[in-house]
Amino acid sequence: MSLKQVKITLTNSAVTTERGALYFHKGNICASCETGGVGGLAKKLIKNKLTNESAFTPTYSGTGEIFLEPGFSHYILLELNNDAIIVDKGMFYCCENGINVEVSSQKNLSSGLFGGEGWFQTKISGTGLCVLAVPVPPSEVLKYELNNERLQVDGNFVFLRSASLNFTVERSAKSLVGNLTSGDGALQTFEGTGIVWMAPTQFVYGALSRCSYPPVPRTPRATGSSSDD
Repeated sequence: MSLKQVKITLTNSAVTTERGALYFHKGNICASCETGGVGGLAKKLIKNKLTNESAFTPTYSGTGEIFLEPGFSHYILLELNNDAIIVDKGMFYCCENGINVEVSSQKNLSSGLFGGEGWFQTKISGTGLCVLAVPVPPSEVLKYELNNERLQVDGNFVFLRSASLNFTVERSAKSLVGNLTSGDGALQTFEGTGIVWMAPTQFVYGALSRCSYPPVPRTPRATGSSSDD
């Protein structure tokens, strides 16, 4: 494990980050955080509640260098070209101007109830660069491009998909008996044309983060002095 840090270089441009992500910046850079009035504030608070993304995301504009807080998280730099992707909650870290971060609701009952991601995820769309905090090292991410194809996954370790893909949850077998005897349960199903990114080793890192070791008991020290009879 090693510390990682995101560095951003601005040249008469702007970047939006997660709230509290700034470490320091140098140059002619101005910070702003717009609420968009009462209606905009309500939408931001709803987005925060549904997707675990910050309600208030600061924007830094100008010319200079920005360093975000160092940490042990893993990051991926992704470039969108008039595209839209759906990612797991809390993955958004920062993006260029021209990128929108919104709430995306599941489009059918099966994905909302049995998909393992809840009814709402984060939708990132537009043109530009964005940085995502991913659950595993980038070298362990599997990336697939579907061309009018189907991908089925036994688990909820798919963390990114094209918004154009149809996401449902299906039984592993057509019959109830087959479903019980196959050993598999409901399968996340992705159909259409687009990209799917998954982290098969995600559960290992989740287990490690939940591990807690009991404190080492301290050996009591004797007090006072002893004397011979």
